[in-house]
Amino acid sequence: MTTPSLRLMLSIVSAAALLGGCERLGIPDHGKAEAQTEAEGKAVGSACRHAGRAIEDCFTLNPNASKAAVFAGWKEMNDYMAENKITEVSPQLPPPPPPTPPGTKPAKAKHADSETQDDAKNGEDDSKADADSATADETPRKRRRVRE
Repeated sequence: MTTPSLRLMLSIVSAAALLGGCERLGIPDHGKAEAQTEAEGKAVGSACRHAGRAIEDCFTLNPNASKAAVFAGWKEMNDYMAENKITEVSPQLPPPPPPTPPGTKPAKAKHADSETQDDAKNGEDDSKADADSATADETPRKRRRVRE
């Protein structure tokens, strides 16, 4: 036979074990999600400042990020760079195209279409055109998109 105090202890231990596994059950923690969103916004802002982008450009390029967090990260990086005399790093890749509004189709690149048409007009075989497009697809940005 168990005593009432032992039953109470067993129920407390079992309740603690059940509540401790809430993260594994997929129950979202609002505090953690908010902290992660703020950290990501600060990272975006600091990266924009380090790359020499204006704060307005950061807001435009990252519409889903919290503007307050982006600004806080941008300002922290600005102060850090001024304090340590760090120069801006120019981006090596071209900036991404501006986001398209929902419900519209993105515009196709005219440059690639014109090359394909010029190759066909010049009588070059399709294998060379395919090889040219395959090397064009080997840029780091396009490789990342294919993997996702």
